[in-house]
Amino acid sequence: MKGLVIKSTGSWYHVQLEDGTILDCRIKGKFRTKDIKTTNPIAVGDRVRVEIDEESEARTGLIYELAERKNYIIRKSINLSKQTQIIAANIDQALLVVTLSKPRTSFGFIDRFLVTAEAYHIPTVLLFNKIDQYDEEDLSFLDEVIGLYENIGYACRKISALKDIGIEDLQNQIAGKTSLVSGHSGVGKSTLINKIIPNGSIRTSTISEASEKGIHTTTFAEMHALAAGGYIIDTPGIRELGVVDIPDEELAHYFPEMKKIMGACKFHNCKHLNEPNCAVKDAYEKGLIAIPRYESYLSIIANEDNRR
Repeated sequence: MKGLVIKSTGSWYHVQLEDGTILDCRIKGKFRTKDIKTTNPIAVGDRVRVEIDEESEARTGLIYELAERKNYIIRKSINLSKQTQIIAANIDQALLVVTLSKPRTSFGFIDRFLVTAEAYHIPTVLLFNKIDQYDEEDLSFLDEVIGLYENIGYACRKISALKDIGIEDLQNQIAGKTSLVSGHSGVGKSTLINKIIPNGSIRTSTISEASEKGIHTTTFAEMHALAAGGYIIDTPGIRELGVVDIPDEELAHYFPEMKKIMGACKFHNCKHLNEPNCAVKDAYEKGLIAIPRYESYLSIIANEDNRR
């Protein structure tokens, strides 16, 4: 039987079969994905083949085959474990929820996510949430940030999940597509998803006053069907994000503003640091590449161990 993995709870997976029924499944035997060493060999969004587990008293299934993935998005922990995890697979677009405060989403986090999405050919939309809480100064800064990313080519939307600002337009953008929703804990992902899925009942929580960071409310990744067709993939909040398996000399390929000019560098393997006749460094010094973007590039280069 063919099915779609719609939820992961560690060792168990909820698989939606072609007839619409949901089957609780485990992985059969020593099943592993090819060439990917991650903590989760199966991810939400995967297309799989399953069989009924004849040894189980309850009607459960066994996943015995994984279909080839169109793409996936992967993260690496930046703690000492350095473990990698596939967040979700077979994604049409990613929606990164961003807030300027409580909690603040850093340029570094945004750019690491964008690099990862670029590497796996996943278009990303930046959703700047909680605009109902911003004063005039905040809104002015927000416009600067949006201008920075729109100039690179990224779609940006101002929204308030709490006040329904921008939600109708967003629903049109996600209709018929499989969209991954990601971001720090506390940025309003669960509130947003509750607004855009039928009968939304995803648990939400408040921000930790001590740290001004979000409290995790989503424990496992899960797909939710949309009334207009397509799916939303809800993911656990990410506090930190390491970039995986991108060599230094290839990193600039995933910064669109660098990619389009790096062919003019003197050396084909230029890292855009201190090399002579570097088109990227020259553009940066002329103000053609934004300071936060180049700083993010340098930060990823400096954390080479997190990409192995």
